[in-house]
Amino acid sequence: MQMLSDVMVPMPDGVRLATDVWLPDTAGPHPIVMERTPYGKTLQSRSEVDASGREISRAEMAAHFTAHGIGVVFQDCRGRHGSEGVFTKYVNEAEDGAATMAWLLAQPWCNGRVGTMGLSYAAHTQLALACLNPPGLQTMVLDSGGFANAYRCGIRQGGAFELKQATWAYRQARLARGRSGALTASEADDLRAWFARMPWARGDSPLSDHPEYEEYLFEQWEHGTFDEHWDQPGLCAETRYEAIPDIPMLWMSSWYDVYAPSTVQNFAAMSGGGRTAPQRLIMGPWLHGDRTIPHAGDADFGQEAVFDGSIASSWLDCRIDWFAEHLLETGTAGKTRADIFVMGAGTGARTSDGRIDAGGTWQTFPSWPVPEARELSLRLGAGGTLTTAGEPQDGEASAPVLVADPARPVPTIGGALTSGQPIFFGGVFDQREQAGFFGSDGSGRSLADREDVLTFRTAPLEEDLTLIGPVRLRVWVRSDGPDCDIAATLIDEHPPSADWPEGFALNLCHGITRVRYRESFTYPRLLEDGEIAEVTVEVFPTAALLRAGHRLRLDLAGSRFPHFDVNPNTGAAEGVPGPGRVAHTEIFTDDARPSQLEISVLPTP
Repeated sequence: MQMLSDVMVPMPDGVRLATDVWLPDTAGPHPIVMERTPYGKTLQSRSEVDASGREISRAEMAAHFTAHGIGVVFQDCRGRHGSEGVFTKYVNEAEDGAATMAWLLAQPWCNGRVGTMGLSYAAHTQLALACLNPPGLQTMVLDSGGFANAYRCGIRQGGAFELKQATWAYRQARLARGRSGALTASEADDLRAWFARMPWARGDSPLSDHPEYEEYLFEQWEHGTFDEHWDQPGLCAETRYEAIPDIPMLWMSSWYDVYAPSTVQNFAAMSGGGRTAPQRLIMGPWLHGDRTIPHAGDADFGQEAVFDGSIASSWLDCRIDWFAEHLLETGTAGKTRADIFVMGAGTGARTSDGRIDAGGTWQTFPSWPVPEARELSLRLGAGGTLTTAGEPQDGEASAPVLVADPARPVPTIGGALTSGQPIFFGGVFDQREQAGFFGSDGSGRSLADREDVLTFRTAPLEEDLTLIGPVRLRVWVRSDGPDCDIAATLIDEHPPSADWPEGFALNLCHGITRVRYRESFTYPRLLEDGEIAEVTVEVFPTAALLRAGHRLRLDLAGSRFPHFDVNPNTGAAEGVPGPGRVAHTEIFTDDARPSQLEISVLPTP
């Protein structure tokens, strides 16, 4: 194969982006697959590994593509590594991608048919580009990324701010200054100390020595309402779905990845509305990009969970097959399909490495949401119950009260998140105050036993229950102040056993809503004194089998830190330091104000 190294591709504003081109030895022109990344076009990607753990270099990837007659282009994003300009996270990727596409189509070695690929940020760059519908774009493979709406998922959720943006910026700023991305023990301790003293301010944060990174971080943090700042191609595709070309796309993510909601939303949008190009969805049980690892946190999903050997021989082969079909061929063969890993078919026993045997199986459906699924509503009861409509309600009249103290937030014990190290990390963990989790007291007590967590449970299930699809919580609230957060975690509560004498509270998915945004993300409204309001919490989607004898459990809290910033509960502007107050929020459960959990389930065979 031939290689053109560090070609400096000019952008309309004169900035040049460093680009490597790998071409087949055969006579051209050739179809091209492009990846645009902020992580270094020559550096090893953390996710390019096979099932044995062997790393696959950029050169090896290129060799596989060029052997099939497909050229490969790797490009450093603006302001990163070999590229010129100033890096501002996300906002330049649509225009820079389109300009690069135009440059590609003008090269004699490109036949005018271009596909894109990439993980995480390199998936965001793809969907940003597609929003501009550039000539030549024929197909895309988006792995664990592609913002449907970064305001709703990825930067903010329900109005709360994702603090992975802070930990990511801290590590990447170090790399931009030529330092290692791996923090020393003392540096990690220093960052933990910074998190313990939140809220930060401009000039008084761990990024104060990296002003370009501190600037964009605080712009994201302080910009609490959805407006034109968020509604741009690099951050919001859902308002531009009609502009995105009707082309074959492969979407992949996982249940413990922060981009799970975006992925399924994008897939549903691109496979509906009269579109005809085939779409494919793959949803595993992994952490972000860890498709060759059968466990996520303290849950082992079995060897079937590994992508290699279950979905395809390897992720590299899967992509080559996809691009061969949709770049080398001129048709759009194939049918839309959704390959979904349904968690929970394991024994629940403790494995040899101390994890819970969660197990699971792959199932294929023609679309998402799954057409066979039906909605099931569960009522929250004042006595901590979760019951179906028509079942007798607990007789208590008083509404349970959710307490939220900004000085003592509820800790994040795993979940669907990424880029949080060394402060927080994702996956399945028994929902207890475990040592090693930021903000946890390490006592091992159940989060359900905290005085600032409200728990609602079903009775032990009489038969297996399969959850598959969206999850939504609707609660009626009255708080003693102008604002508060409602954070929800859905849990598969395993009963006590020999291996787990106190049971195992296996977190399935979570969501959060800042109550000022209950009516609108564009026009927030603080609570008035004594106001009773309905609040919707969009919980992440999931696919999980709950065995008979288990309970479905819902935990409510007024915070989820350090996953999200802590609401001071005062109504103050977001991202601005100031005093907080303890919020007391009633959760109504009476017939006039029926708080309820809405889930999607498969009918019992």
